[in-house]
Amino acid sequence: MASEIRLAFAHPSERAIATAGDAPRDRISVRDHVVEVEIGAFQAERGTKQRVQFNVVVEVIPVTGVLDDDVDLILSYDRVTEAIAHELAAERLNLLETLAERIAERILLEPQALRAFVRIEKLDRGPGALGVEIVRTKRDYGGHLETLAEEVAQEQPHPRVVYLSNAAIEDPRLTAWVDELASRRAPVILCVGRPDLPAPQTGHAMTQRRVDLLSLEQNGWVLAARDHRCKVVATRTELDWAMKNGQICVWAPSKIVLDATQGPQAQPRDSVALAAWFAGEMEACELVVIGEDLPEGAATPARAVTPDDALF
Repeated sequence: MASEIRLAFAHPSERAIATAGDAPRDRISVRDHVVEVEIGAFQAERGTKQRVQFNVVVEVIPVTGVLDDDVDLILSYDRVTEAIAHELAAERLNLLETLAERIAERILLEPQALRAFVRIEKLDRGPGALGVEIVRTKRDYGGHLETLAEEVAQEQPHPRVVYLSNAAIEDPRLTAWVDELASRRAPVILCVGRPDLPAPQTGHAMTQRRVDLLSLEQNGWVLAARDHRCKVVATRTELDWAMKNGQICVWAPSKIVLDATQGPQAQPRDSVALAAWFAGEMEACELVVIGEDLPEGAATPARAVTPDDALF
């Protein structure tokens, strides 16, 4: 009995271990995540914020094969904190139970997630912590997860992809353009071409493709040096986080291009066409090409402008 009582108040990670059965799983956890929020059914809780603490453990499908230190192969902690932030922002709630249910459901949308332990505690309602804890699996939600997945897909940001020619990168108006882009509603992802330098020639198609992709990334770092708000980003996980958090990105293409199951027909030397492919992959709201001609057959709404044009 003493052991059962101890486990009842133990951290969700201990609860997960104790209930794992014969097939223990890998786990990720977010501990002692505290947010100030207005929540509660009592009148005294209305119109004021209180500290609410989240402890979440997610059992995940183990990665098979070589992990290769690749963030896109794992369930990121950001997905957990984003689930918390999204549900807190959706509407004011009376019950922690409702909030816990919605957070668990959103977490279990992730393909790697198998079981979620969600503990939520109010820290300011008494001398101790008052809270709830739930445990949910995908089976608990049945077909409702599919409906929620469709809704979440519609929530995904649609960035504005902006291709900058080398002349545009060097233009003294670059900072003003970034200011204008940052003020717009859509997230911004910048793409560049190769630098105005001869690229090494390998004489071999596969290795030359990699060299050319790396030359685009080198030029991306040149752009990042011109404006420190522009962060060079290589993975889809980083891109998703950046778009949701208002960070302007410069796309480093090697990883996404080389990992794509249906990669671009365009070669890296045709960097505008590659940017158009990327805009389609990201379901961009628009592709803006500054200082170059538009590629043929772009799937995304696109326009070409000169550096002297009014861009936006």
